[in-house]
Amino acid sequence: MTGMTKPGPMRHERKHQISPPEDLVLAGRLRRLFPHDAHAGADGTYRVTSLYFDTPYDAVLREKLDGVDRREKFRLRYYGTAPRWLKLEKKSKANDLCGKVSARLSHQEGARLLVGDFSFLLRRGEPLLVELYSKMRGSALAPRTVVRYDREAFTYAPGNVRITLDRNIRTGLSAMDFLHPEGLSLKPLEGLTVLEVKYDAFLPDLVRMAVQIPGRRAAACSKYALCRRFD
Repeated sequence: MTGMTKPGPMRHERKHQISPPEDLVLAGRLRRLFPHDAHAGADGTYRVTSLYFDTPYDAVLREKLDGVDRREKFRLRYYGTAPRWLKLEKKSKANDLCGKVSARLSHQEGARLLVGDFSFLLRRGEPLLVELYSKMRGSALAPRTVVRYDREAFTYAPGNVRITLDRNIRTGLSAMDFLHPEGLSLKPLEGLTVLEVKYDAFLPDLVRMAVQIPGRRAAACSKYALCRRFD
């Protein structure tokens, strides 16, 4: 199986934690102004399950908490509840800009990573997979934490804008829950929603006004870091 994607443009990313009343008002406004993501279900949402990697000394988490300007993280991800394939992503951050590159893995390959069998990454030979192999071998990078949530996403072509509302965030105590996430019961943000706004070179005024919440400012909000609270 092949299918590595080319790196996309570095993008701006703003995040907020918002309350249920703020979510209710904002979601209603966004539904009137922007179309849902094309992959959404009938109710406009879809489920996302991610598995984040870290080292035994929590290098990824520490860089995030310390606000290191240049950092990266690896994760596996799938959508819905019965994945036929998984997406391996490396997310990079440089100052205020973010970028991603990804490759496809089979369900079976994902299961092999969960039990520490990663030799196939090198055999496939794709650059992102070889990079993950080298870091799993050299830095003991390994699957660490599962993060699951329900996402409502909106798009706006000018500025290549994507607005997401992530609700019902859940995690567990074992990376093995990734492919069987029904038992995820820990709630790092009880009742709160994570709002993310991503865009390329500029944020159109329409979007800026639509997502404005009085008294709220963009802030660091990593779902991975939030879920690590339960370690």
